[in-house]
Amino acid sequence: MQYANKGAAPLPLDGKGLRIGIVQARFNEDITDALAAACLGELESLGVASSDIVHITVPGALEVPTALQALAVRGGFQALIALGCIIRGETYHFELVANESGAGVSRVALDARLPIANAVLTTENHAQAVARQEEKGRDAARVAVEMAQLLARIK
Repeated sequence: MQYANKGAAPLPLDGKGLRIGIVQARFNEDITDALAAACLGELESLGVASSDIVHITVPGALEVPTALQALAVRGGFQALIALGCIIRGETYHFELVANESGAGVSRVALDARLPIANAVLTTENHAQAVARQEEKGRDAARVAVEMAQLLARIK
């Protein structure tokens, strides 16, 4: 059976029956709340039942991978979503947090063999984060559903 169909349109996104876990960092909460609202709204529009969504919060972006790993170990999810916002400051701390958070999310996804849509924003300033918060929240929902569908077809 061939799974790749280069150039073909992706299947319509259908989240019915999918169980999705969301981990939201509270740091820069105005941004992450908007990310979460957009993500949850898009999941609903894709047919994911609110009862099939587990949404938890953690202090910041560095804690997101640990919570994702706990959800992956718990099991029962077809996809996870990471939400956060890291805004560049005056020190090297931005690079450290951005790099470690991103690497941690990827490591959990690969170790758990579970798709994780990474919507941890890394921006130069607050205005850039605001400009991206809704679109990236919706994108994360679509990525999670598409990857869950893809892995279900491959299995």
